[in-house]
Amino acid sequence: MFDSDKIQEIWITITRNKVRSLLTAFGVFWGIFTLVVMIGSGDGLERGVMKGVKGFATNSCFLGSAPTAIPYKGFQKGRVWDIRNKDIDMLMDSIPEIKFLSPVLWGQMSNDNIVYEDQSGAFHVKGLYPNYAQVETQHLSYGRFINDIDIEKKRKVCVIGKKVFEKMFPRKENPIGRDIRVNGVYYQIVGVTNGLSDISIGDKLESSVLLPFTLLQQINNQGDVIHFLAAISRDNVPANYIEDRIKQTLKSINHIHPDDYKAIWSFNMEKEYNMYMNLFSGVSILIWIVGLGTLVAGIVGVCNIMLITVKERTREIGVRRAIGAKPRKIISQIMWESIVLTFISGICGLCVGVYVLHTADLVWVQKQENMFILHPMITFKIGILSLLILLISGALAGIIPAIRALNIKAIDAIREE
Repeated sequence: MFDSDKIQEIWITITRNKVRSLLTAFGVFWGIFTLVVMIGSGDGLERGVMKGVKGFATNSCFLGSAPTAIPYKGFQKGRVWDIRNKDIDMLMDSIPEIKFLSPVLWGQMSNDNIVYEDQSGAFHVKGLYPNYAQVETQHLSYGRFINDIDIEKKRKVCVIGKKVFEKMFPRKENPIGRDIRVNGVYYQIVGVTNGLSDISIGDKLESSVLLPFTLLQQINNQGDVIHFLAAISRDNVPANYIEDRIKQTLKSINHIHPDDYKAIWSFNMEKEYNMYMNLFSGVSILIWIVGLGTLVAGIVGVCNIMLITVKERTREIGVRRAIGAKPRKIISQIMWESIVLTFISGICGLCVGVYVLHTADLVWVQKQENMFILHPMITFKIGILSLLILLISGALAGIIPAIRALNIKAIDAIREE
């Protein structure tokens, strides 16, 4: 701990040249302020972008049929083909690395195709299996999701998205058990869902009406056609692997050339997720390099001012050495002056940086829709790390001046005018 005399000495030294001290302190202030704002903004950017994939299984992929591009086994180029119900069983039997495989079906969408009493609107219709909730996490406001009994018995039930609920039920009453008309057919509402992700395959679930897959397949009157597949790989199995295996198997079953890369479209969530993670790792490294570089410039300023201070106090240091001051006392005095100057200016920069991030979040970010930056802030861990960097930087900035002070000979200092 400091005694009152030591505190007074440090304060007198720092305030001896106020302008010089303020300019040097501003360098450290600006360095830590820049570092905090850049880290907070980077974390906010990561949080905003990753919100887009939140809710989707990161080890998932989606696949669908497309016209062929290569003639094969007597079939001409441009042949239109479909994934069928029988393909599901063959895929599950031949690719044990698949954890879940969920077929998806589109329903008809037209003007005001969804009606409830005097309310109407145009919304997408999808046919899903219960295991689709493993692919895209569902947040249910009311009721339940589609279950196995709905699929087996082809029940005339539906789950509506949050936006459908808000449009059809403006008074926010409980819709469970109510009958809603979808493309001219009445279904009983069993749940209200809201997808967590901003990514949509076709359209977001919050803007859709979801029916049991088997029921919609019967209503569409298209036989056993499946519009696309959603697949999840088992733990420790890359989604790339099952994506490639599914493509190979579907091509073999449906007589498609093995090198025809246009016959099956796909979207790999794992690739997107890894791309984002690599991007933010690079951004984080860049932020730390730039921020620490700015802080180092401030620390160099502290080192310079302490060297000047030691030069100005040569006679004083020499006299103290002559009357018996120990080297440890001289070194600690210079070191503590450097640490205090660095720490005080750094704390101010840290506080102002946190305040700027908080203010920006309140008055700008939260009021904008579809912002890439979400809640810019620094974590408690980063705050503690910043304080540690300040203490270490202050100590490093004082090492050279302290050594210079220690090398001052008493007789030379006394002769100095």
